[in-house]
Formats: sequence, C-alpha cells, structure tokens
Amino acid sequence: MKNESVLLDTSFFINLFKINGAFHENAKSYWKYFLEHGYELKISTIAIAEYCVRGVIEDLPLRNLKIEPFNFDHAKKAGEFARIIIDKREQDSLELPKRAVVINDVKMFAQADLDPSVKFYATADANGQKMYSLIKEKQPIRFDYLTIFTPVNVTFATLF
Repeated sequence: MKNESVLLDTSFFINLFKINGAFHENAKSYWKYFLEHGYELKISTIAIAEYCVRGVIEDLPLRNLKIEPFNFDHAKKAGEFARIIIDKREQDSLELPKRAVVINDVKMFAQADLDPSVKFYATADANGQKMYSLIKEKQPIRFDYLTIFTPVNVTFATLF
C-alpha cells in the first residue's frame, strides 16, 4: 500500500455517478486506477456539503473514502491562497465573484496542500485549474491538479 492519497472533488463524484455523462467513463477509470495502485481516497467535509446540495450522502462510497474535516490550519492556508486569487482578480479582472470570499475549491486546495500524503486533487472542474495555477505561480504547492477530462491512460501513460 502506498503512503499516497488523492483528494476527490465534488465534481469527480458527480461525474462518477452520472452514468450517461460525457466523463463518466473517465471518472470510473480514475477511480479504478487509484484503487488498483494503492492510493488512499479522501473526501473533504466541504465536498460532502457541496454534494448534498443535489445528492444524498448515502450515494457517496464512504466505505472507500477517508473523510477529511476542514480545520484551523486549513482555514489559515485557505486564506493565504484566497489572497493570491483576490489580488489577481483585482489586478487583471479575473472572472470571480466580486466579494472577498474563500471559494470552496481553495479551501480544499489548502487541505490537499497541508496533507503530506495527498499527491493529487482529482476533479472535473476546469475553472479550478485557473485558481490552482495562480497559486502555484506565487508559492509552492505540494499536489498535482488532475482533471478527468484527460483520460487516465494519458495522465499516467498506461496501456489500459
């Protein structure tokens, strides 16, 4: 078993469960890859809250997931990350809400960054990648951002 994990975003689960969706097969392939390669699968309490807006918690495969609560250290780091994004928005008219708010994605980035086991943040959110890239330009970030738009065999150079 690896000592590495993946933090899965809300949009990952939405696509995993949307059987006729355009990226269902990709989400399923990532899920299978992570399990077969010994990654611990994690979900933030923030992602659970987002998922429960339209879904029910019983749909989430919680027996396969470690639940990561959002804590004090995550809040501090999320504030640092949000400052980078807000400053960029004010300088370059980045398309984000005009109020100073810490977006849920940024909170989960903080969780991923502070957890030494998290190697990947897996999502179906292309807009989140813009924020991730902005943060990474300004300071080191410990995890890689994976979107399920890219098939798993391309991401990991596998033959399946």
